[in-house]
Amino acid sequence: MEYSYRYFEQIADFLKTKVDYTPQIAIILGSCLGPFAEQIENPVVVDYKDIPNFLVSTVASHAGKMIFGTICGRKVVCMSGRFHNYEGYSFEQLVIPIRVFKSLGVETTILTNAAGGINVDYRPGDVMILSDHIKMNGDSPLRGRNVPEFGPRFFSTVDMYTPRLRELAKRCASASDLTVHEGVYYFYSGPQFETPAEIRAFRALGADAVGMSTVTEALTAAHCNMPILALAVITNMAAGVMDVPFTSQEVNETAKSISQQFSEYVKSIIREL
Repeated sequence: MEYSYRYFEQIADFLKTKVDYTPQIAIILGSCLGPFAEQIENPVVVDYKDIPNFLVSTVASHAGKMIFGTICGRKVVCMSGRFHNYEGYSFEQLVIPIRVFKSLGVETTILTNAAGGINVDYRPGDVMILSDHIKMNGDSPLRGRNVPEFGPRFFSTVDMYTPRLRELAKRCASASDLTVHEGVYYFYSGPQFETPAEIRAFRALGADAVGMSTVTEALTAAHCNMPILALAVITNMAAGVMDVPFTSQEVNETAKSISQQFSEYVKSIIREL
């Protein structure tokens, strides 16, 4: 299916009936990072299933709710739960949330995710600010007919993870108890975790962490010329990095254990935007 500009406008028009303001910042929350949504003041909650022509989360740890409200005096819209290619959605479908945010008038996008650590200096519970990514599998989310109202057919991805926002995140990290790195994220479509051989290959290519989301959203935001900050919570060391195997339960437990600290860190960034 090809998506017209009007398709996204219609979804945005529906959401505009729920609030009487334009959110400045959009935040997409990754696996088990949903507790951040509890920090939103004066929340207006819309279930994904109630939004016409929108997608629905099928992952248990994703709440499937869009929440409008205020964080640190800034008007925000927050997705508590995102969509993935491994759920059966095409890469073209994964453009929908970001283009809806653009149609709402959002100025800045903050993306978060749970990721596996490839860099041997990382530890579970650390945070990585994305400086770049590697995507070598799957289609581009911008494949198909271009929608010029959002951006040009061909666009640069140099510094798509906005340098000034990365610098802001690093400054805010100095006041946090979290250990914060900056590095390269490898997109892996999943849903299976990576093999040790794949992780060795990703490390050789320059990747510091690996995960199954974020990049399609970031590419769509870059096409829309929206400033982007992406933050990965290192919930486990990737396959083969440590001598012990890991499970999805470990991923969930680590994310939950630092969710409060991570929420405060993200709030400190929003406060300075």
